[in-house]
Amino acid sequence: MNQDKMHLVNKVFNNETIRTVWDKESEKYYISVVDIVGVLADSKNPRHYWNVLKGRLKDEGNETVTNCDQLKLKAKDGKYRLTDVVDIEGMFRIIESIPSKNAEPIKQWLAKLGSQRIDEVFDPSIAAQRSIDLYRAKGYEEKWITKRMQSIQDRKELTDVWKENGITENKEFAILTNEIYKTWSGMTAKQYKEYKGLRKEALRDNMDNIEVALTDISEEVTKRLAKKTKPKGLKENIKVAHAGGQVAKNTRDEIENLLGESVVTNQNKLNYQHIDKKEKLSF
Repeated sequence: MNQDKMHLVNKVFNNETIRTVWDKESEKYYISVVDIVGVLADSKNPRHYWNVLKGRLKDEGNETVTNCDQLKLKAKDGKYRLTDVVDIEGMFRIIESIPSKNAEPIKQWLAKLGSQRIDEVFDPSIAAQRSIDLYRAKGYEEKWITKRMQSIQDRKELTDVWKENGITENKEFAILTNEIYKTWSGMTAKQYKEYKGLRKEALRDNMDNIEVALTDISEEVTKRLAKKTKPKGLKENIKVAHAGGQVAKNTRDEIENLLGESVVTNQNKLNYQHIDKKEKLSF
């Protein structure tokens, strides 16, 4: 696990420094609890405040504390000490537990988000428009956004076919997706993201046109073949996913023979750059 500064987390806390680490295995950010408390709580001793709050949360049966891990994080004096950390969900649950005026702006923001999500349940078009607005804010072109929204629907159709064929667990969906990617790109989805220097960012949002086209071909062929042959269970669906990926692999080989270069690139769409430091941290 490599120590890293997560700008979005710091933005939530008005750009105060919050120690944050990225775990490649779980693909999660972990945040220092005492740093959260130090920014939000009216306390001169954040560590003591957290110990008291942690005891109260345990008595209440709060799972946030149960799921609280410890990492060796670098302190102000340069030494590494075991520090309680939580993931993003745990971070917000702790914020909700801090009775402080400093936490109110974030609580109000969370309340607004909750209200928006409820509105989207009644009117799903709001969620679709929100996605479009977010892509626009990130600088994506209108033509690209239109294609991306269609690809989301196409992906939904593929997962629906998998469900009809007996696939129900998230782990199984991931296995089938990885089979498609491995077959045509030589990498799992996770390895592909790491190759492009991504973390939480979506892989498909950071492909170039040929990479997207190959992904579309592999998933469309998989979907149509699964509809036609109706494989049952994970093992049979893996065979179909491999066949769909192989069609894209054959197409990729032809393109690369013509171009004389690989079409699988380590570039990402918006030039994300995460810098991993060399020092290793462990639970």
